[in-house]
Amino acid sequence: MSRPTFLQGCRIVDLSMGWAGPLATRHLADMGAEIIKVESCVRFDWFRGWESSQRWIDDNEAEKHEPFNALNRNKFDVTLDLSQRRGRDLLLRLVAVSDAVIENFAGDVLPKLNLGFEVFKAVKPEIVMVSMPGFGSTGPWSKYRAYGSTTEQAAGLPHLTGHPEHPPTMVHIALGDAVAGLNGASAMLVALRHLKRTGEGQFVDLSHSECLLPLGAHGIAEQSLTGAPPPRLGNRSRHCAPHGIYACGDGRWLVVQVQSEEQWQALRGVLGGNVAGFGGLDDRLARSDELDAAIAEWCARRPAADAMDSLQAAGVPAAGVAASKELMANPHLRARRFWKILDRAYVGKHPNGVAPYRLQDGPLEIAWPAPTLGQHNREILEGLLGLSAAELAELERDGIIGNRPRLPGAVGG
Repeated sequence: MSRPTFLQGCRIVDLSMGWAGPLATRHLADMGAEIIKVESCVRFDWFRGWESSQRWIDDNEAEKHEPFNALNRNKFDVTLDLSQRRGRDLLLRLVAVSDAVIENFAGDVLPKLNLGFEVFKAVKPEIVMVSMPGFGSTGPWSKYRAYGSTTEQAAGLPHLTGHPEHPPTMVHIALGDAVAGLNGASAMLVALRHLKRTGEGQFVDLSHSECLLPLGAHGIAEQSLTGAPPPRLGNRSRHCAPHGIYACGDGRWLVVQVQSEEQWQALRGVLGGNVAGFGGLDDRLARSDELDAAIAEWCARRPAADAMDSLQAAGVPAAGVAASKELMANPHLRARRFWKILDRAYVGKHPNGVAPYRLQDGPLEIAWPAPTLGQHNREILEGLLGLSAAELAELERDGIIGNRPRLPGAVGG
């Protein structure tokens, strides 16, 4: 299968690191865009590893970190030291032959390098730029550093999550990054569509924390209407009962969520005497502890899959909680050809999940695994920008480019 052609011919310079920006560009790469990821040998993508030492470098650990490898397939990779004039000049030459730039630095990083939208626009007037700082590019928090977990707090989600007797509880794991990444891909697609229709580039300012606000919309609405936030309820609901997660006899877990009287009667038909003494919704909500214990007792006598099948067959919303170790062998994912095994330098064969959307003839192709550091220096700098072999050798000698990480202060590629 050949690569998708949705974004064929579109070249995007990817300055992003971590999860949010690289997730956005992974979707664009999966759609056929030419993504040129720019790192440096000293300031490489921190998803290659949070800490580095000479031993870490010598053991090639920068090429073994699964989060980086999962987020950067179908991309090209070049190294440029943007703190040096020649590295910065090469970036601008690259921008001049590209359609878009994406970055997710804190707000003060690019200005320190004398880079940014106006600089890029000077070399490519119709350039599109998507900027993804944690709190956006304006406002009193615009210069603050942020991670997905930080923006989760700023959006108020932990205040809505957890058990009533506990303090606010993080949803985790860095949910802000994943949600911002999806919004970043959408924002880039909209800007590229505008560029195609009008020939006009533009600056797109995306805030991670604002991407998360819709997930807590119910809390905002209730606070506005009543003057108080909704209570934290753990796995329970004020509107449904039962509504919880129950341990099953095989050590797995089952989610049950009854949303109507019809579903409640169906549940009673399956569980029989376990729940015979419970009445309407008000009674079930008032006796939630007893109800949960009755359902837990029924679940404890059977495997989760059997319990789920019995309840679903009766029309009761129920689902087994999939454990991470089971997902590779999940028959549904296998039937949809979700997993693709890639062979990558330094790690060998490893699974990659394809894009969750399909064409009529099947999944989108993963053409190649995540690149190694500076893997495409020659292909991009010589083949696209026209540098000579001698110029590449000089750049490597002076530490502008390279293909291995370096500790700060070290020289050479």
